[in-house]
Amino acid sequence: MDKLVDLSNATLGDLDIVRPTYDRSALTPGIVHIGVGNFHRAHQAWYLHRLMQIGQAHDWAILGAGVRPYDAAMREKLLAQDCLTTLIELDPAQTSAEVVGSMIDYLPIEDGNGALIRAMADPAIRIVGLTVTESGYYIDPVSKGFDASHTDIVHDAANPETPRTAFGAIVAALCLRRGAGQGPFTGLSCDNLQGNGDILRQTVVSLARMSDPSLADWIDANASFPNSMVDCIAPATGPAEIAQAREFGVNDAAPVTHEAFRQWVIEDDFCAGRPDWDKVGATFSDDVHAYEKMKIRILNAGHQILANVGEVLGIETISGCMTHPAIRAMFHRVQADEITQTVAPVPGMMPLTYLELIEQRFSNPRIVDTTRRVAFDGSARHAGFVLPILRDQLAAGRSVAGLALVEAFWARMCAGTREDGSEIVPNDPIWDALRPVAEAARTRPAAWLEQARPYGDLAQAEDFSAAFSDWLSLIWAEGAVAAMNTYTSADNQDGRVQPDRPQRSRSTHTGT
Repeated sequence: MDKLVDLSNATLGDLDIVRPTYDRSALTPGIVHIGVGNFHRAHQAWYLHRLMQIGQAHDWAILGAGVRPYDAAMREKLLAQDCLTTLIELDPAQTSAEVVGSMIDYLPIEDGNGALIRAMADPAIRIVGLTVTESGYYIDPVSKGFDASHTDIVHDAANPETPRTAFGAIVAALCLRRGAGQGPFTGLSCDNLQGNGDILRQTVVSLARMSDPSLADWIDANASFPNSMVDCIAPATGPAEIAQAREFGVNDAAPVTHEAFRQWVIEDDFCAGRPDWDKVGATFSDDVHAYEKMKIRILNAGHQILANVGEVLGIETISGCMTHPAIRAMFHRVQADEITQTVAPVPGMMPLTYLELIEQRFSNPRIVDTTRRVAFDGSARHAGFVLPILRDQLAAGRSVAGLALVEAFWARMCAGTREDGSEIVPNDPIWDALRPVAEAARTRPAAWLEQARPYGDLAQAEDFSAAFSDWLSLIWAEGAVAAMNTYTSADNQDGRVQPDRPQRSRSTHTGT
């Protein structure tokens, strides 16, 4: 490194890496994006940046936004460097970097979200994107409908002009647009939810209906909420990632590392126009569901297979989990025997071929994706990624032994200690509710499945509840590795705990 350059518009010409070739001062906003984390900046912002690099979409620049107080720290970092981000691609064979400039401002974080509402009410804004995590859409975990009882939602319905939530701000902005005789914008969810556009529509329209039914009807009839599937592993940023940017000569307070893979499949339903993202690698499809089902089930559910047992064994990264022989063997068997059975091919990709790709991606040691990050919010991620697969397997009369083992490892992790005795610090929005149940399940496994959130009626599914109880008892009695080896052993064709293993009676299994 010959020199270290403080990242800003003024210093772009001093950088020795790929950087914007377009005039950022001439960009005008067309998108507000709520939730400007690493994934957004490595994914959606990058696709738009690539379009801008070929002379297009200069009227589609991004205004970053957030609705929580903790978003203010990221806003301060990004504004100090003119909203530029260094993306560092960590291919196993090489490392490269480029600066992305498609975001031009970051709106103030304030009570009542006035600045955000005013920005979205501007007719120049034609798309509002969101990456607010899977658990951020106010979905009832059992019914999958809108959770109108949540305190944030109750507040926004009673105070529609000064909302707390992103969705309340969207409703308020759409109200202003309707009042001014303007059309709506497109709401574009980029979160890992199957049918994410449908879920976003449900949340926005349902919230609007609580305070203004006619507005809700107008939104439902005129706004667009396309479904999309997004994919790119972008780990959290810490001192090591900042140091990597410095190795490229860039002093960036918020760089993003990412793998050498991206995918974005989008339903082409935009009520106010869109950038031509397909010119830089995105796919517009009428069957987003098939793509997202493959990705969410094999990749996102696959993450949960690894992260929970990784936490129990004190393995810090996803790639580290993939180098552990017992974990990798369990991962492959659960995927091949159960998860891929519920996934249909998509153009150019069979489920088992996609599994091979995921195994390669998860094994990349240069992507320092922590088990803690991946295990975060298991109450939402198991409900959204793992349990739908389990239900499909049960409905088809196929094995759920591996998925029951995955759930047993989640229950074991939520007890809050690793096998070496160290503490697993709280890692779920409802951790305080999960931990005592996990402790109770140590001696009575059925206690875990009796949680209505997220299991619903699954405690009554004998094949699942029996296997779950067997596995959790074995994990506590003999350890995680013994349970995984039992599951993957060559003579264990049905994937069940063997009769000579310590296990609980069938009456305890089913809670009867």
